[in-house]
Amino acid sequence: MPAPKIGIALGSGVARGWAHIGVLRRLEKEGIKPDLVCGTSIGALVGGLYLAGEIDTLEEWARDLGKASMFRFLDLRLSGGGLISGKKLFRLIDEAVGEKQIEDLPIPFSAITTELGTGHEIWVRHGGLAKAINASYALPGLFSPQKIDNRWLIDGALTNPVPVSVCRALGARLVIAINLNADVFGMTSVGMNGQAEEKASEEMEKSFSAPSPLNLMKHRFFDKSGTEPSIFGVMMSSLNIVQDRLSRSRLAGDPPDVTIAPRLAHLGLLEFDKADEMIREGEEAVERALPFLHHALKVLS
Repeated sequence: MPAPKIGIALGSGVARGWAHIGVLRRLEKEGIKPDLVCGTSIGALVGGLYLAGEIDTLEEWARDLGKASMFRFLDLRLSGGGLISGKKLFRLIDEAVGEKQIEDLPIPFSAITTELGTGHEIWVRHGGLAKAINASYALPGLFSPQKIDNRWLIDGALTNPVPVSVCRALGARLVIAINLNADVFGMTSVGMNGQAEEKASEEMEKSFSAPSPLNLMKHRFFDKSGTEPSIFGVMMSSLNIVQDRLSRSRLAGDPPDVTIAPRLAHLGLLEFDKADEMIREGEEAVERALPFLHHALKVLS
């Protein structure tokens, strides 16, 4: 019998998404190649660039990235649908994939997003790849929504953090889920200590000619003085909770055939500078799952 059609569901998780690179590398080394890929948020970014043949570029960029340099790409503003316009980050993705369309990719790809007006889960399966990726990780309140087909779209983590159901709907017989939040219950670390937040604040200040109101907002955004958490910390921790709770619910109702669960609870959502460790953990997570993967392939073949 022919091998089953394999779908890979790449879950959300902000910086923890670098683990997806290690997962895809190790699966490929094992000879397990997907017939379709669905990604949410950072999963859409890694999955889209993987299929576009730009995974080497992404990995090199991720490994070279430090906390301070990451914040050079966050252009703070006072107007629009997000505190960060995202133009600098979007430009990086545009440079990597150019005008490539999702239809040009070698296998089917879907970026999971959420419609702002209705809360509906939207699968972007056609059109510009860069635009679809940018929409999928548009964190509400942080990055600006993206307009596609006359709909404002935001982060898909709000509706489907690990898109197993999408893989099923698109015809996958064997669904492999990469869940970046499997072990993070009670671990809502943003991944920025006081020193890192101070560096981030300094980097943001360099990115604009700061009038006093903007300076005030910047300091309030990151300020952890006193007993209250910062605005930024509350936003990111809330996202962590949503991803954890929603992932549990969605996966209970539509479980994957195999789950790959990198152990990332000790790493914060914004520790983009820990790519080496996250990629390595992605590879090790595949190693732990190999017996289950081979068994599933045997059963379904």
